[in-house]
Amino acid sequence: MRAQRPVPRPGLDRRRFLGALTGLPLLAGGLGGGLAGCSQAEDDGATDDGPIELSVFWWGGNRRAEATEQALRLYTQQNPRVSFRITWQGLAGYYDRLATQATGGNVPDLFQVDDTLLTEYDRRGILLDLTRHTTDDRLDLRGLPEQLARYGRVGERTVAVPAAETSAALVFNRDLLRRLDQPEPRTGMSWKEYARWAARVTRASGNRVAGTMDPSGDYRALWLWLRGQGSELYQGRQLGFSSAELLAWFEFWEVARFDRATPSAALVEQADTGELARQLVVTGHTAASFAWSHQLPELQRLTDDDLGAVAFPGTPAAQWPRASMYWAGFHGTRHPGVVVDVLNFLTTNVAAGRILGVERGLNPSTQVRRYVADGVTDRAEKRVVALGAELDELAGPAPAPPPQGHATVRTLLIEAAESIRGKRAGARTATSRFIARANAALAGG
Repeated sequence: MRAQRPVPRPGLDRRRFLGALTGLPLLAGGLGGGLAGCSQAEDDGATDDGPIELSVFWWGGNRRAEATEQALRLYTQQNPRVSFRITWQGLAGYYDRLATQATGGNVPDLFQVDDTLLTEYDRRGILLDLTRHTTDDRLDLRGLPEQLARYGRVGERTVAVPAAETSAALVFNRDLLRRLDQPEPRTGMSWKEYARWAARVTRASGNRVAGTMDPSGDYRALWLWLRGQGSELYQGRQLGFSSAELLAWFEFWEVARFDRATPSAALVEQADTGELARQLVVTGHTAASFAWSHQLPELQRLTDDDLGAVAFPGTPAAQWPRASMYWAGFHGTRHPGVVVDVLNFLTTNVAAGRILGVERGLNPSTQVRRYVADGVTDRAEKRVVALGAELDELAGPAPAPPPQGHATVRTLLIEAAESIRGKRAGARTATSRFIARANAALAGG
């Protein structure tokens, strides 16, 4: 296999990507004529005994690349007719590069996608429909938690397979809290309890370190806060909450800022980028930050202090078994049966699961997950496994994947929160502006 490591491009040119894919001739009709697949799955259409090469594209770092390439090599060892042309890079510029590949008529047969654009890709006719393959178990999802498998469906159709399971996690600096003689946060703390805890940590540090990152612009935090009160981030293709609920969220964090539970607006804006190296728990500016549980090992590598992780504040029942990212096939692939077989292999094969480890999160198959967990030795990875096991017992039902327009809504929420923190707008003005612009973004999809 050849591993291409392109230089990441900055930015997410989502419009260019979708426009390029929409214009491809392959998307106008059904699947292209297929070739023969492998032992577990045969392509539709004419058979061919020749070699098959699948293109595969994902984002991630070196560790993810090494593990994924090794798992794909194992597949080739078991299915010698199939080889892989691999491209990978960091998340920055990933979708822009996908747009470039689309423009050149070279859409990958198999690629990684997250829930930000899953529904949008499906509506554009980009994703391979996997439904009938899950029905006849050629793509065997029976080992996945039902709620996790559901999170790969748009409507009643399965269009992607969770590459791993993750949870929204509060990552905290255990060594710092020991030095300050402060208790660690715990799963099940209410949001009010958490804000009070953070303010006490700030005071204990002599205002040198803030207790918590300000998550007022973090859609994950808002979503879980809403679910804890019986609401949702979305209802179909509309917002699932009222302006009063959003205003209450923003005002809650205004009080927390007044109590010095959070750091300066400038520091929070740096962390709002999502870049792990800028998360305030590893830069030393806060005792706790918000992340995905599978990111804990990478965050741990960025600091000498010992990090821990618990669930986001609020009821754990607001959480659900969530795909950290998905594997999806291209609607126009010439080898749909082989793509399905590779997806099945990455999801259900124990040896592949052990190779992939927990870098993307917990293995989606609970059966494979047990074998993987037994082999985990890294302390941070053990904590990822433990938190996942804890939340599996407490989590609630999965919502539908976010609708088309979700990427814009996420950006608008950050902008609204930053305008409030920077005193460029009051909470009521920012709320009204967000509601209007978010509804327009969702309606325009």
